[in-house]
Amino acid sequence: MDLFLSASSTPSPSPSGRMQQQQIASMNRTRLLSCNSKAILYHLKPHPIQRMLDFDFVCRKDQPSIVGIVHPGARSSAHKVFFGATEILIPIYDSISEAVMANPTADVFINFTSHRTVYKSSLVALNTQSIRVVIIVTEGVPENDVRRLIVTANRNGKTIIGPGTVGAIQEPGAFKVGDTGGTIDNILQCKMYRPGSVGLVTKSSGLANEMCNLIAKTTDGIYECVSVGSDIYTGSTMAEHIVRFEAIEEVKIIVVLGEVGGYDEYEICHVVKEGLVKKPVVAWVIGTCAKYIPAQTHLFHTVFRTTTDVESAVIKNRALAEAGVQVPNSFADLGETISTVYRQLLDSGRLFPAPDFPPACVPQGYFQANKAGFVRRSTGIISTICDDRGDEPSYSGIPISELIQQDVKIGDIIALLWFKRRIASYASRFLELVLILCADHGPCVSAAHSTIVTSRAGKDLMSCLCAGLLSIGPRFGGASDDVARCFYHAVESGLSPEAFVEKMRHDGALIPGIGHHIKSIHVPDKRVSILTRYALDNFPVHMYLNFALEVERCTLQKANNLILNVDGVVGVLFLDMMDSSPAFTKREMKEIVELGYLTGLFALSRSIGLIGHALDQKRLKQPIYRHPYDDVMFAQQCLL
Repeated sequence: MDLFLSASSTPSPSPSGRMQQQQIASMNRTRLLSCNSKAILYHLKPHPIQRMLDFDFVCRKDQPSIVGIVHPGARSSAHKVFFGATEILIPIYDSISEAVMANPTADVFINFTSHRTVYKSSLVALNTQSIRVVIIVTEGVPENDVRRLIVTANRNGKTIIGPGTVGAIQEPGAFKVGDTGGTIDNILQCKMYRPGSVGLVTKSSGLANEMCNLIAKTTDGIYECVSVGSDIYTGSTMAEHIVRFEAIEEVKIIVVLGEVGGYDEYEICHVVKEGLVKKPVVAWVIGTCAKYIPAQTHLFHTVFRTTTDVESAVIKNRALAEAGVQVPNSFADLGETISTVYRQLLDSGRLFPAPDFPPACVPQGYFQANKAGFVRRSTGIISTICDDRGDEPSYSGIPISELIQQDVKIGDIIALLWFKRRIASYASRFLELVLILCADHGPCVSAAHSTIVTSRAGKDLMSCLCAGLLSIGPRFGGASDDVARCFYHAVESGLSPEAFVEKMRHDGALIPGIGHHIKSIHVPDKRVSILTRYALDNFPVHMYLNFALEVERCTLQKANNLILNVDGVVGVLFLDMMDSSPAFTKREMKEIVELGYLTGLFALSRSIGLIGHALDQKRLKQPIYRHPYDDVMFAQQCLL
């Protein structure tokens, strides 16, 4: 049977039509979607999901139309989305079978996945008993894959919309697929939240939204909109859908927007001439300018190309008009033609517009409202050290590319992010020396020991590092902050070194930064010597170091191990670094001392060694650590 019958004055295309009589019958039997339709989406697409739920809410539906998302390998078990002003969770499943089993009432499958995997997932959906409609949004699906999907759909009595479709709106107020109809503003403007009288079918996805707007201005709106898809070969044709519109009582006018290329519009000519469609049909085939463009030019859609004159928009429009379809003179006249048909039906009493009702108001998203200047709120976080909103992060207002060009050192970066300012080179070098000299102190100190034990227990690197860092405190590593506070207040109070030592003795307090377990005046700590020599040679002033050395002279009269230790020299030189620099005021210096910056400097430095110890144990494949019995005193009774 030749489905491509045309007027005698119109060239006849090859008799290779796709639509068979049984297809027409099957499309005639069913409405694709309804207010009870529930969808499963394949591949997580946040924006189309939110727009579908916004449509549901505007239409005053009690429940969202999406019941599940299939996203193999997803890290989350649910997707958070708004239904009106309420946040809800939509379950995420690893497979289609799992989603269908959990949602047996789901009858629509919307496929957003890539053209490489769309065939397999769509085939599974078509072979799933509860799924009636498969909508393939993906573009560029191989033609042979689409042919096989159509065979499966016909065998199982299913319907395919797409590939390359924006989707569909069925009975406005009932169901919306993805981005069909455009933004929520366009939905409201076109009153797609309630049914109109027009059935619209297009190939173009983008123009489908524009056509909804045009129809809303010239009639009481659409009843159903279907974009069959922009690919060359689609799962259903425009003719199949207008035959289905003929059987839907609420549809009074059928509007078709075709495209240059292909032969689908000749199927419409056939069904109209054969009397399968008796309702008024208004159609236009876009692309009349194609005759001015070289043949085989690929524009906009994969279907937008011609190989013969019969595929041109001009010939198609002529064939449609000769078949009895109302075709305007140009696209600019399409709205007026639709309006004329609508008024004729209205005046004859064959069309009664559906009553309107106020839609529910969708709360505007915060980011959109904030961008438009409709809302304001106080920020939850203040950051003054780093800004990454531009092309590159900036540290205290200086782009990182500029810092790299200036060949800055890590001490300069610490200054920018910790003090929010640049510091002199001698001060930057001092910070780097502290990082180097305090990076590690062997495996026997408490932090390294904790890290080693944790690493040998099989924990990950971050756990090993944290185990060591959590050992840092007043007795280990954190003494530098106590040194800075204690010596700062002593000097600011005008105490002499001798008076300071006597005051600490009278208070029964140990002097922070003085004393060592294994080092003494006879076996000095080389780290202290290096930092002291550096400060004497490079710092403009070293008042706090001089004070500490005098304190050391006093304490050495009591014991030869009461020396200035590394915590002590770091603490007093940190004070001298700020005191000698015009970058710091007295008030800022006092604030920095009170906030405890030095513990951060020690933790940053010691992290280097702790990571090394953790990796060393893993590299050596050391077994789990167990403390030996002979190093534990098991006391049965404690004598006090």
